[in-house]
Amino acid sequence: MATLLSAQCVFCLRKPGSQINLRRAAAGITARCYSSRTASSADYLHRSVVPSMHYQKSLPRLPIPKLEDTIRRYLAAQKPLLGDEQFATTEKIAQDFQNGVGKQLHEELVAQDKTNKHTSYISGPWFDMYLSARDSVVLNFNPFMSFNPDPKQEYNEQLVRSANMVCSAVRFMKTLRANLLEPEVFHLNPAKSDTDSFKNLIRWVPSALSWYGAYMVNAYPLDMSQYFRLFNSTRIPKRGRDELLTDDRGRHLLVMRKGNMYVFDVVDGDGNLVEPAEIHSHLKYILTDSTPAPPFPLGVLTSENRDVWAGLREKLVAAGNAEALGLVDSALFCLCLDDESMRDHIHISHNMLHGDGCNRWYDKSFSIIIAKDGQAAINFEHAWGDGVAVLRFQNEVFKDTTEKPLVHPGSAPAAADSASAVRRLHFHLDGELESGIKKAKENFDSAVAKLTIDAMEFKRGGKEQLKKSKLSPDAIAQLSFQMAFLRQYGQTVATYESCSTAAFKHGRTETIRPASAHTKRCSHAFVHEPSKHSVEELRAMLNECSKYHGQLTKEAAMGQGFDRHLFAMRYLANSKGQALHGLYTDPAYAAINHNILSTSTLTSPAVSLGGFAPVVPDGFGVGYGVHDNWIGCNVSSYPARNVHEFLQCVHKSLEDIFSVVEGKPLS
Repeated sequence: MATLLSAQCVFCLRKPGSQINLRRAAAGITARCYSSRTASSADYLHRSVVPSMHYQKSLPRLPIPKLEDTIRRYLAAQKPLLGDEQFATTEKIAQDFQNGVGKQLHEELVAQDKTNKHTSYISGPWFDMYLSARDSVVLNFNPFMSFNPDPKQEYNEQLVRSANMVCSAVRFMKTLRANLLEPEVFHLNPAKSDTDSFKNLIRWVPSALSWYGAYMVNAYPLDMSQYFRLFNSTRIPKRGRDELLTDDRGRHLLVMRKGNMYVFDVVDGDGNLVEPAEIHSHLKYILTDSTPAPPFPLGVLTSENRDVWAGLREKLVAAGNAEALGLVDSALFCLCLDDESMRDHIHISHNMLHGDGCNRWYDKSFSIIIAKDGQAAINFEHAWGDGVAVLRFQNEVFKDTTEKPLVHPGSAPAAADSASAVRRLHFHLDGELESGIKKAKENFDSAVAKLTIDAMEFKRGGKEQLKKSKLSPDAIAQLSFQMAFLRQYGQTVATYESCSTAAFKHGRTETIRPASAHTKRCSHAFVHEPSKHSVEELRAMLNECSKYHGQLTKEAAMGQGFDRHLFAMRYLANSKGQALHGLYTDPAYAAINHNILSTSTLTSPAVSLGGFAPVVPDGFGVGYGVHDNWIGCNVSSYPARNVHEFLQCVHKSLEDIFSVVEGKPLS
């Protein structure tokens, strides 16, 4: 199975001016350069002719939509969710907002944006939203993406794969910091723009103009301002609002096994990769360490409510643990070595999304998790950035470990003194801290026990057949979710699909609202009255849904959705202490932001499976991938919903849609 899915808010990247998924995506800021004078070429993944951050300065700015467009789009998205009377009320409130308070807030937002040309209007409020959230990051925010196995089976052995992934991750970091990582560019005409001759030309164009040079050949450079937070970064719990810490002086790796925490250097004093055989030796030492699991595993605290964790962290520091915590926070990243083998895809999803809470440090910018059988995944913290930077990292690490591994199945670990090079961290815990850890574990177990995950593969067709039929593959997948929910629960509900706005400076995401008047009409026809409509009529409805979804996707990718604009105006009103307008207190506004269907998609040669939890207690977390000849879904739910039945309904919906595409009547 290779179902690809993504995080509740950010894996899907759409190409500008189109509804096609971007294969890869980006997000980052100019990073401190390591000296490359003494580094060998083995320290780099590649040496890009065009500097990594060459386009950053000239990226276009994220537009603020016109207020009337935002209100029009908002009402169009509300229409299928409300009865006639409710809609009339919401329409009146929205028009009052547009003509009064909204007009004033919009003008202030535009003025504020003009004085902050170095960033986007959404960047600050979006960081604030994530960092101010007090819920646990586990299930509520951190998603996972699992790696495909190495095609060479013997390289999937836990120790070999771990050593290679660590080496490739350091090589990625070194390449990025030396400004040698290929910039993230979406090529609409790669024959013209993804060529050595173009790269050799564009490298000489000043950074302030380089984006325009790429645009002339139909290439779209993407924002990389989040990349610097990939490494040496951690979310630090604070009361009220957390902080992001990046300390790029750290040269060590954090390794977790059985809830024990270890550190050792993977970068030497000159900034170069430590010998792969030494890394191999140190990891072998950790994997064979007989130290039992600690009775009070510290990692589980990172799964707590953020204010509770902030209070306990203060106590940890007061108890003399500041130096050990500093090593955790400044580590390049976290490597979690699990002692369990994975039974199946459902087990992988649960283990990589949450695990047992003890062998994780959920606050690290990202963790690579490697199970006993070599199954690997990335779990990442969401506040610092969107999945696009992580996906680029994952793609590069997979490519490097499979094509140019530095450690081999027969490799002998170096005769290094791992006992002195590897340090197991010790923490001083008093009764209050032990009690806090025990309570955190109870809360964690209670939360994850409620989560159910199931997966489905539809093998009758996929992207190829749909494109031949001039239908958007993403539109059809989304339509199948609308039909499924209608069949199962008899309703059309608020639906969220993430779309990256990385084509703009400091862009984050915009929301595509897949539930529309078109999908509601089409779903009703397919589910409730299939025999009343001819194949031609049903096919015409599919065309309408596809066309409208394509328009929504294009608008979102170009920063022309309504969600972020309304969010930024509400944030502005709150920051001024202004009473919120009725638009924001309208139950319909709360309902459209209670996303029962939270969906995200991506496909990548590196990723086999991904997942996230529902964003509301009565919702589904729908990860999906439309592949050439099949469609995969990995879906989560809490007890309020039946995920197994939902997937049966999705499968039935896709069967019906493909029957109509093939010209067959529905029985």
